[in-house]
Amino acid sequence: MPNPGSQPARRKTALICGISGQDGAYLAQFLIGKGYAVIGTSRDAELASLRNLARLGLEGRVPVVSMTLTDFRSVVQTLSRYEPDEIYNLAGQSSVGLSFQQPVETLESITLGTINLLEAVGFLKRPTRIYFAGSGECYGDTGGIPADENTAFKPRSPYATAKAASFWAVANYREAYGLHVSTGVLFNHESPLRPRRFVTRKIVSAAVAIARDGRGQLELGDISIQRDWGWAPEYVTAMWLMLQQPEGDDYVIATGRASRLEDFCARAFSLVGLAWRDHVVINEQLYRPAEIRGNCGNSQKAADKLGWRATLFMEDVVERMIAEETSEYRT
Repeated sequence: MPNPGSQPARRKTALICGISGQDGAYLAQFLIGKGYAVIGTSRDAELASLRNLARLGLEGRVPVVSMTLTDFRSVVQTLSRYEPDEIYNLAGQSSVGLSFQQPVETLESITLGTINLLEAVGFLKRPTRIYFAGSGECYGDTGGIPADENTAFKPRSPYATAKAASFWAVANYREAYGLHVSTGVLFNHESPLRPRRFVTRKIVSAAVAIARDGRGQLELGDISIQRDWGWAPEYVTAMWLMLQQPEGDDYVIATGRASRLEDFCARAFSLVGLAWRDHVVINEQLYRPAEIRGNCGNSQKAADKLGWRATLFMEDVVERMIAEETSEYRT
């Protein structure tokens, strides 16, 4: 029997910075399922595209407010108003390719935004737990050896450089000021919510469209590169698990398996009954100024401390993305 005088447990509040993206939408869905009150932020809430939330049936269930991470006052005002128990920093320019064209915007939106958030939490002196979205891109080429938390960073893009700088800022604030802040060094993770500018969604969309229309071509850059591709909804679970630990820490989140982009492409086209070589054209103008030949991650620490392991791999990811894309064309 409950104690008549006891108060019900307070509902936790989570603030998701960058909620309009793939990870933000899946994380919101996950946290709502856990009973959280979820608030999203965007630089301009009135103009933000919330189609990912709508696709997951969350439109109207998650308030989205304006907050600019590069504006310290904006961050302090938002945190003071909502007093979140947990903050998930997923914001910032998220495209590796675009970062070569917009290096300053990339560095400011990721690194300055992260430091402002850390400073604001310290300034307000609340026991808020913070998650920062790191990236496996920070490691550069791993030479076929899965990278773990002790592997040195060798970033090869403005995006990876910004993520690496933010990683060390997080580590410094955790050590110097005792903040409960964790970095998830996430390797590539995909889903149907990826924008079409990302090569995985570009391939899936093209394969389904060509199969539907009976003709067409897809232009790609270097398809010999290798990446560690996982399923995004699994990866947001790892984010939450990090903030449930007694102390903040850093964790590599990956499948541990590297696959060539050519294999991803072949899998996508085969699922719609096509041979990829009949429809894919290599365009060297799509090559990046500096490219990672291959990388993958070792998530043993996450398995040991968080109980997290990937269960879906590249082939599963492509199959699920193709199924969703095909369903969209039929409706």
